Amino acid sequence: MSPASEQAGTADWYRHFGTVDAPGNSACYAEWSVGIADDPELLRRINDWPHNKRQPLLMLGAARFLGARVGPYREFRSFLDAHWDDVSRIVLSRSTQTNEAGRCAALLPSLSRIAAAEGRPLALIEVGASAGLALFPDRYGYEYDGVAGAGSGGVTRLAPAGAAPGSYPVLRCATTGPVPLPAGLPAVAWRAGIDLNPLDVRDPDDVAWLEALIWPEQDFRRERLRQAITIAQADPPLLVAGDLNEQLMSLAAQAPADAALVVFHSAVMAYLDAAGREVFRDSISLLAADRGCHWLSNEGHTVIIQTDGSSVVPEMDEARLGGRFLLLEDGLPVAIAGPHGQSLEWIEAASG
Repeated sequence: MSPASEQAGTADWYRHFGTVDAPGNSACYAEWSVGIADDPELLRRINDWPHNKRQPLLMLGAARFLGARVGPYREFRSFLDAHWDDVSRIVLSRSTQTNEAGRCAALLPSLSRIAAAEGRPLALIEVGASAGLALFPDRYGYEYDGVAGAGSGGVTRLAPAGAAPGSYPVLRCATTGPVPLPAGLPAVAWRAGIDLNPLDVRDPDDVAWLEALIWPEQDFRRERLRQAITIAQADPPLLVAGDLNEQLMSLAAQAPADAALVVFHSAVMAYLDAAGREVFRDSISLLAADRGCHWLSNEGHTVIIQTDGSSVVPEMDEARLGGRFLLLEDGLPVAIAGPHGQSLEWIEAASG
């Protein structure tokens, strides 16, 4: 690919983020991303990085980590000029390990019905776990609205047993369709995760990086991140460093045999090429055959453009997803979820 084509591709990437993903979530990121898309000199610098380091959230998060303030693009551009070497250092040494606890709201209905069907507690493995905050679905509170037959105001509320109000984040999710909401939270007997570079909730720099990945105006996400971190600090999950395809089988072997094993991931498969995804699916098939493992995949259609052009999820009209994720249970689509768990549109036929 020629430098001009590469630069045009990066510009399209930032323009898409600034006109599709960011609007309604961060006016600041929308303005900055469109500004970058129209800035040939900055695009040239970004293209000096490896392809998998050019994504908007990584670059913007690195700048925020270093102290870039919310403001007009011209001020942000000046900040980048003054701190470019440091921005590059952070981009090249870190990754977009957005550890959004809110995604548990999208996963909970599936996790709960797996636990109910199995009649036993869950053993959870998250691949691409970051700091492991999505491994605590049983420790968070939930508010689902738009549910037919729900309680006051059409809202279904769930809370961890015995936990004091205010000691846990409350994850709010707008629902559409026959979402199979549980009456209570599932029991989790064991939790573990895999990441190339696990983040440590006891390390102030790692916590600061997690906060930098929160979009600037979303203070509610920052607050629930802090609450989720407090929960994880009290009971840190088992996190294994390494490639998910190299670590999954050995980690799964550590899961208690009397628990229902669930392997899940959100916004991870885009980091694997087509061959890597095939190896992962083969491992899941082996685990399903050997010990009845369940698989939850929560991924966007083209979260990150792959150099090999491979698709992240099964074919679906990209316009319908509109920046959201497709949730699959054991390979079958059941719902379309907001990328941070803020919404859940159930597309599977209502079950008995």
